Amino acid sequence: MKRSTLVDAFDPKCPIRNILARFSEKWGLLVIYTLTLKPKTRFNELRKQIPDISARMLSATLNTLVTDGLIERHSYNTVPPTVEYSLSAIGQSLVPYLESLIGWAKEYSEDIMNNRLKATNN
Repeated sequence: MKRSTLVDAFDPKCPIRNILARFSEKWGLLVIYTLTLKPKTRFNELRKQIPDISARMLSATLNTLVTDGLIERHSYNTVPPTVEYSLSAIGQSLVPYLESLIGWAKEYSEDIMNNRLKATNN
């Protein structure tokens, strides 16, 4: 499926599900959150901060977030070329919601982990 295709099982013309799915993919929210910690971050710095992401997946995630306008890619004419990523205004507007979601996850993580443990023991 093309990344630009809107897909919604209930209403193909509704972009909400597609938009939420794009930035909440496995790595999207983590990349966005990581960019809140250091406003301008280079590719390799992001890889160090998210050690379990592959270079290929980080690149694909960054491209998706840039395409959607959630982050900005800044290229500098240096030798070697320097590229930095930062949150756009749209990405910044997502941060309070992301912080709320993180707070919720912290509050309920023990309950959720206990439920998972119960499910695996049944």
